Amino acid sequence: MSLPPTPVACDDVKQRTDQQHKSGWFQFMKSVATFKGDLASLSAPPFLLSPDSICQFSQYFNDHPALLVAPAQEQNAEKRALLVMQWFLSGLRRQMATRNEDGTRKKLKPLNPFLGEIFLGRWVDDSGTTELISEQVSHHPPQTAYRIWNEEHGVSVEGHIGPRSYFSHTINIERKGFGTFRIDRYNEDHVFTMPKVHVEGIMTFQIAPELGGTSYIHSSSGYTTKIEYCSKGWLRGASHSFKATLFRDGAEKSPLYTAAGSWDGTYTIANSKGKVIETVDLGSLKRTSLQVAPVEQQHPLETGRAWQHVIDAIHNSDIFAIGHEKGKIENAQRALRKEEAREGRSWQQRYFTPIADDASVEKLALRGKNEPCHDYRVFWKFDQSKHDRIKENQF
Repeated sequence: MSLPPTPVACDDVKQRTDQQHKSGWFQFMKSVATFKGDLASLSAPPFLLSPDSICQFSQYFNDHPALLVAPAQEQNAEKRALLVMQWFLSGLRRQMATRNEDGTRKKLKPLNPFLGEIFLGRWVDDSGTTELISEQVSHHPPQTAYRIWNEEHGVSVEGHIGPRSYFSHTINIERKGFGTFRIDRYNEDHVFTMPKVHVEGIMTFQIAPELGGTSYIHSSSGYTTKIEYCSKGWLRGASHSFKATLFRDGAEKSPLYTAAGSWDGTYTIANSKGKVIETVDLGSLKRTSLQVAPVEQQHPLETGRAWQHVIDAIHNSDIFAIGHEKGKIENAQRALRKEEAREGRSWQQRYFTPIADDASVEKLALRGKNEPCHDYRVFWKFDQSKHDRIKENQF
């Protein structure tokens, strides 16, 4: 005599799954706490993986193309520096978002890009067409190079980021490297560095990234913006807070503008007399969606196509398929590196070329000895000739 199946409430299944995930999380954190080296080399539990690759993160610099092109329309150098600061701040919100656009909570760990991975797209709106190319140019150490440009307005952003993660009381991420905001009309460069990141809530499983430290924007027109980030402490402070001062070089104690508030919400801008001249609500800014080719039309190295089956498995919460499909990509990459070593050749970057130095960075960004790009001795530059050849041949 067979027994009828016992119904299982969905809430019970969810509760057991949550408990399993918490158990897996704490086991992972034990490994993290004792690991020496870059945490990126650790394999995270499948349930922590996000369906996004780090190679895609450069798109967040340009959620608002109107802010990107605005400095090109401003004749006053001081105000251009202020507009570049506002553009920079607008890109932090989605980089650090803890929730997806549908309100669901984001997974903690994005996918580590493989060497040669590319991410391409464009924004089309009232600002014209703005292009994006992002490429994983190095794997050891990991470095992602990117270029965003709008030909109509003569504005571009180019740079590279090399994240390094480590454990010290919590998970910390240094983002070495720099970017250059270029305005052709004024032959002007604004070189910027990125803030550090640390992860809060690791013991309560309410994981949230927070910014810390200081980042800078150095302008070739003679202005500097210093942005200090702070998080909620035991006794005071608020989450996602910052204070930015814009001053003439050599006059840090006499700021021309001061911005303060939340990089995730609202902030104010005050002039040199302390009068608030503008209030910015980042949540109300109109965002232009990035247009990306359908997966079937993408190059095999493009993020969406290369990670397609892993992304599908993550969306389906199929932890076995996640591990299987992710392993296939990682094993293929290892085999490719061994083949290159046997043949005495190395991977050739598709859109970027390494150079020994960068004059604008040597002049601007490296003025601060403790800035994240100070120890960089390899610079990645967008190679227009490579881009033109690829565009002509399509693939």
